Amino acid sequence: MIRHTVVFSLKHATGSAEEKAFLDAALVLERIPGVEKFERLRQVSPKADYAFGFSMEFADQHAYDGYNAHPDHTGFVEGRWIPEVSKFQEIDYIAL
Repeated sequence: MIRHTVVFSLKHATGSAEEKAFLDAALVLERIPGVEKFERLRQVSPKADYAFGFSMEFADQHAYDGYNAHPDHTGFVEGRWIPEVSKFQEIDYIAL
């Protein structure tokens, strides 16, 4: 199992229609084959300098690779992520 996580902040104002539109558009990711336990998260720790997180799981590397190459993922990255995200950190985990 691979847990794919990313924390990020947007260029949009907090609570704006643009922020909501981005977060709603991200729901396309949960429909990609192989994606399990997709979550959109609001970051609340004062120790972290990001506003949101996405988390999802994949059964194996093959499923994760399929997600990365899927046109819905690449389209979201090109059309929404690159123009609208101001900063991010991606971390992928496997169980010990």
